[in-house]
Amino acid sequence: MAEKVGQSFVQPTPSGKEELGKIEVAAEVIEVVAGIAVNEVEGIAATRGNIATGVVERFGKKVHNKGIKSGVTETGEIAIDVFCSVKYGYAIPKVAKEVQTQIRQAIFNMTALETAEVNVHITGILFEKDEIAVPVQE
Repeated sequence: MAEKVGQSFVQPTPSGKEELGKIEVAAEVIEVVAGIAVNEVEGIAATRGNIATGVVERFGKKVHNKGIKSGVTETGEIAIDVFCSVKYGYAIPKVAKEVQTQIRQAIFNMTALETAEVNVHITGILFEKDEIAVPVQE
């Protein structure tokens, strides 16, 4: 992914509207929108965080941008990297494509910004906890 050049993205003025000033959307806002979109995809087990997000979540606060990184491409467009794990039994390509679609759609719907790329990094597979089989005695 490209370097994180700026801390915000300039939102275009809606067509047919008078420009009253510049609208900037912080990179953290883009990451939160993407994080919420990822967690709505069926088959996603979790997004990867770091030690800090783990500590914050233990205190009861939900971290929506966990496992999401945003940046700017060489052409000045938004690039998103998502680090997540998939539940066992789901087709990884299908889940990854749905993540890309959901993120692009959510960011566009909330900010009117187009994303140049959404890179999905599958960091693991979550297996369901096996039930302990108790032998039947006759």
